[in-house]
Amino acid sequence: MSKERQVPVDDRLLTTNPNDIFDDPDIDVVIEVMGGIEETRSLLVKALRNKKHIVTANKDLMALHGPELLLEATANQCDLFYEASVAGGIPILRGLVDGLASDRITKMMGIVNGTTNFILTKMSKNGSAYEDVLKEAQELGYAEADPTSDVSGLDAARKMAILSTLGFSMTIDLDDVKVQGITEISKDDLEYSQKLGYTMKLIGIASRYGEKVEVSVQPTLLPETHPLASVNDEYNAVYVYGEAVGETMFYGPGAGSLPTATAVVSDLVNVLKNMRLGVNGRSAVSPQYPKALKGPEDVYAKFFIRLHVSDEVGVLANITSIFSEYGVSFDKILQLPLKQKESSEIVLITHRASLFNLDRIKQELSNYEMIKEIKSAYRVEGEELL
Repeated sequence: MSKERQVPVDDRLLTTNPNDIFDDPDIDVVIEVMGGIEETRSLLVKALRNKKHIVTANKDLMALHGPELLLEATANQCDLFYEASVAGGIPILRGLVDGLASDRITKMMGIVNGTTNFILTKMSKNGSAYEDVLKEAQELGYAEADPTSDVSGLDAARKMAILSTLGFSMTIDLDDVKVQGITEISKDDLEYSQKLGYTMKLIGIASRYGEKVEVSVQPTLLPETHPLASVNDEYNAVYVYGEAVGETMFYGPGAGSLPTATAVVSDLVNVLKNMRLGVNGRSAVSPQYPKALKGPEDVYAKFFIRLHVSDEVGVLANITSIFSEYGVSFDKILQLPLKQKESSEIVLITHRASLFNLDRIKQELSNYEMIKEIKSAYRVEGEELL
C-alpha cells in the first residue's frame, strides 16, 4: 500500500488482503499483475469460484496452468483473458483466436523476448561482449537483476507454449518445448553469421506438419533480408503462417509498462463487452486435438556448424564424407586459418537435414581425431520466404 505511484490513489481503495476483493459483491473483474505461480493460481481459482472475471499478464502461470484455469473459468461462467502474457502490446493472442479463427495455422516463428533481442542486437551491431550488453540491459530496465529466465530461453519458452496451445488447439506443456538460451553465443559466431549473410536471433518456433507439432526456442540464423532479421533492440515480432492467409507478421514493443497496460485494458474492455451481451465464460475453447509431438527424425532444417580442426590435407574431404554418409550436403563453406599452430576453422551451412541425422553426424565428428572441437551448432530458418 505504501508503494510509490505516478498517479495519486485514495488509500481507502487499497488493500493487502485479497479476500477484501474476492468477497466484495460490487467487484466484477480482478486484474492480476503481481506475478508468481502457485499462490497466484490459488488466488485466481478462488476469484473465479466467487464469480469474478480475470484479466492477467502472468505468462508463467498461463504456461503451466492455463488449461486448468480456463476450464475453471468456463465452469463458473467467467472470462479469463491473458493477452498481455505474450509479446506485450502486440495483439497476437487475439489475432490467433479471432482474426485467424477460420484458418489452419501451420507455423509460428518469432522473437518473443525483448531482453535477449536487445543483447543480440548490440552484440551484432557494435561487437560488444555479452557481459557488457547484459549489464547495459539491466541498467536500462530491460533485464532483471537475475536475468536467468530471459537469457536461458525459459521466458520465451513459456510464451511459445501459450502460442502453440492456442494456434494448434493442442495442449502444449512447458516441458514439451525444447530450449537453448543465448549464453554460449560468441562474437565469432555472430561475425561468421554476418559473413555468410545471416543475422542471429533467439527464435521461438512452433510448427505443425500433418498431426505432429514441434515447439522450440533456440538461437537461429535468419537471412539478412528476412523481416525478423530487422527486428532490433527490445522489439518483438511473430510470423504466423496459415494455409489460407499465407504469411502474416505481428510487430511491436514486447515489454514496457504502457504496452502491457494497453493489452490489459483491452482485455478489460472485452470483459465489459461480454457483460453487456451476457456471454461471459463462453469464449474459452478446449483443445480439439490430442498432443502429438515430432521426434528428432521429423524435424528438418538447415544448420550452421563451426569446427576447429587440424590444418592437414584431406580433413575437409573426410568431414564431407561423414555428412554424405547421412545424405547431408553443404550450402556454404568457409575455411580460415587460426592463430593456433597447425589449426584451422571450418564453418558450414548444410542443406536441409533431420535433427536426428545432425545429432549422429555431430557424434561422429566428435570421434574424428582431426577435429579438435565442435565450437557451435545452430539452426538456420526463414529462407523459404525468399
